Amino acid sequence: MKYIFLAIFIIIIGIHLYASLKQNKPLRDKTKPFILLSLMGFYCYSVDTIVCSVLLALFFSWLGDILLIPKGIKWFTAGGVSFLIGHIFFIISYAKFVNYEAVGKVLIILLPILFICTSIMVFKWLKPYLPKVIFYPMFIYLITNGLMNCFAWFRALSISGIASFITAFGALLFYISDCSLFFVRFKKDSILKTHFLVMLTYSIGELLIILGLIMG
Repeated sequence: MKYIFLAIFIIIIGIHLYASLKQNKPLRDKTKPFILLSLMGFYCYSVDTIVCSVLLALFFSWLGDILLIPKGIKWFTAGGVSFLIGHIFFIISYAKFVNYEAVGKVLIILLPILFICTSIMVFKWLKPYLPKVIFYPMFIYLITNGLMNCFAWFRALSISGIASFITAFGALLFYISDCSLFFVRFKKDSILKTHFLVMLTYSIGELLIILGLIMG
């Protein structure tokens, strides 16, 4: 059954990416709800014990996808809040496996600084284009995504094996996806004209996160 859900995920992603490349919004809107639904099915049928925090992280990411479909600042904000909650549940999923001594004090300090500085740079570029009412909420959201990444990499350094690094790389793609989305949505003269890169990094990122958690 898990392979059926994985096949559905791959097919839906293929159609959605084609629609993104062609800027076919109706097709994008029809396929988007099924991306994480199929991934949730794949996760549930791939593990002996379902971890509630992981499933909730996927659920709130799915809800965020749905809320981002309509246009408008209110819908965009609601979607961002849902994704933020999803990141918190991902953090909970990673944090219980972190061995802070194995990570080391230097990385515990430097990695958050790296994501904070990157987020500041992104929002410095975007500031002229972002509505003031959501500037700081969006910044807090991206910092939360960066924090999720930190815990994913802390976990990777705490557990032996490749699985945890697969999850960490997936988390990094999720961060790249969010940065790309901000430019596509708000900076109209950006080189990113379509949602193709946004959804490519997002879908692969979510898949790698879940694959790593299943394997590890």
